[in-house]
Amino acid sequence: MTTEIKVPVLPESVADATVATWHVNVGDTVSRDQNLVDIETDKVVLEVVAPEDGVIVAISEEEGATVLGEQVIAQIGAAGAAPAQSNEQPAAPAAAAPAAEGKEVDIKVPVLPESVADATIATWHVQPGEAVSRDQNLVDIETDKVVLEVVAPEDGVMGEHLHAEGDTVLGEQVIGKLSAGGAPAAAAPAQADAASSDENADVLTPSVRRLIAEKGLDASQIKGSGKGGRITKEDVDAFLKAPAAKPAAAPAKAAAAAPAAPVGDRTQKRVPMTRLRKTIANRLLEAKNSTAMLTTFNEVNMKPIMDLRKQYKDVFEERHGIRLGFMSFYVKAVTEALKRFPEVNASIDGDDIVYHNYFDISIAVSTPRGLVTPVLRDCDKLSVAEIEKGIRELALKGRDGKLTVDDMTGGNFTITNGGVFGSLLSTPIINLPQSSILGMHKIQERPMAVNGKVEILPMMYLALSYDHRQIDGKESVGFLVTIKELLEDPTRLLLDV
Repeated sequence: MTTEIKVPVLPESVADATVATWHVNVGDTVSRDQNLVDIETDKVVLEVVAPEDGVIVAISEEEGATVLGEQVIAQIGAAGAAPAQSNEQPAAPAAAAPAAEGKEVDIKVPVLPESVADATIATWHVQPGEAVSRDQNLVDIETDKVVLEVVAPEDGVMGEHLHAEGDTVLGEQVIGKLSAGGAPAAAAPAQADAASSDENADVLTPSVRRLIAEKGLDASQIKGSGKGGRITKEDVDAFLKAPAAKPAAAPAKAAAAAPAAPVGDRTQKRVPMTRLRKTIANRLLEAKNSTAMLTTFNEVNMKPIMDLRKQYKDVFEERHGIRLGFMSFYVKAVTEALKRFPEVNASIDGDDIVYHNYFDISIAVSTPRGLVTPVLRDCDKLSVAEIEKGIRELALKGRDGKLTVDDMTGGNFTITNGGVFGSLLSTPIINLPQSSILGMHKIQERPMAVNGKVEILPMMYLALSYDHRQIDGKESVGFLVTIKELLEDPTRLLLDV
């Protein structure tokens, strides 16, 4: 008798999940409550534990596979149970070979959820004739929201590619063949050389792999400093900055790039838009087309906050164990302004305006996968130190891909800080279904007239984009002026005046 191991129930807002990491193999003995596998959604990593003691007798979904809620992914048998046998027959059995020798295995696109119609083959990491090992990444499949890694189900030799990079494919469509247990052809020394030249391919994350492809680099020439030799984005940046890196690496990927039209020494390269970028583009376009968006501007003298931060930053860090930044002041000022202007702390739902009596603020965070807006909740109840710790925790979780569904759900207002990238002024786009967003920018010294005299002050532009259907000019300008006054006189935040 066996017990089924299933994907946990997924919330309504999450259509599917990905098998991230198996911590056990078929035949392993496991104990009750032992973590068997990590299941990853777009926003959270779930641990699936053993319901009882036993032996893993079958794993039906490998790492990288897309799965649905409550889908069976493995089976546990009683102690001493034999692993389940595959139903597939060898394509050309040999008398002296093991039963699995030469068996042809289909490489398929993972199951796609109902909300995803198709996917795109992003990158093949192995070529026909190359030897592969179990769990080695064979190909990246890209959907609108995530890049899925399809791994080898067992040791063998890569067969033919039925679909090339850039092809559009459907869920469970066969895209390649694998000869399980086979060995590369004897006359393939060149292939062996090619395999060794790509020995770092298996330790690349999708974001790093995409960066390497965009820059036209050869992964085998980049030395990885991460765990297990993993190449990080910092390694790629360091390689690009090396004097001889660009001339040596560019020819290595020239064949993989789209055909260029040379005009003397001038060339161009056409790269398809990623599905994630398409999704971001569609959401931004929807925000512009479905709202009466307007942006109003102001500027703030940051000297008082910079002086306050300089005076107390060392004591603050010693007492609270975290650095004192600017974002906590921004969040405090925005929270107070939202209290004074409830129209801004509201959203449109059909023909109704929904006013919120709580203050959950979305913080725009740049991650390897793109821009995300996790939510810092109940900001009116948080101290400056708690806000700094909350923002740091969200940023780290976003970087590591560990944001949960709760982290991403809700939010009444968004703060985005393009100043960290050097932006002097911008018109941020509303984060639907919210009705307003505040853009912070680069702090830059400028000559300002103060009491009839010219002074050099650290100034920052503020930009508030809002839905004019809901928020009038009086409220939007008053909201922005309130933030300016609170930042220019931080004592107001303490005295609530």
